Amino acid sequence: MSTLAGKNPVTFIATRDRETAKTFYGATLGFPLVHEDLYAMVFDLNGIMLRVTPLPEFKPQPFTVLGWHVDDVATVVRMLTDAGIVFERFTGLQQDDFGVWSPGGDVKVAWFRDPDGNILSVSNG
Repeated sequence: MSTLAGKNPVTFIATRDRETAKTFYGATLGFPLVHEDLYAMVFDLNGIMLRVTPLPEFKPQPFTVLGWHVDDVATVVRMLTDAGIVFERFTGLQQDDFGVWSPGGDVKVAWFRDPDGNILSVSNG
C-alpha cells in the first residue's frame, strides 16, 4: 500500500544565484512563479511544483536532474536556442547539428544546463 500513489511529485533544483535562476526558470523557460520566500522560489511546471532552493555552495550533478517530455524535440530545441539556450554535446553520442541524440527508433533527447550547471533535458521518449 502506498500513500503516495496518485500524488503529484515535487521537484527540487539548487541555485547559487537566486535572481539569475528566477529569470531563467521564469522568463527564459516561461514557468509561472507561484510563491517565493526566504527558502525557495516555487514555479508551476504544468501542475508539478519546482522548488528552486538557494544554497551558497553546491556542486551540480553530472547527470540529468530534470527533464521534460515533449512531442517534437527538434522544434523545442530550436525555440530554446532562439531564447539563448546552448545545448550540450557529449563525447561518444552521435548528436545532430542542434545537439539532438537519437538512440534508436523515434526517440530523441537533447540536454542543456541552467545557469548553475544543472543538466536539464527535453525528450520524446
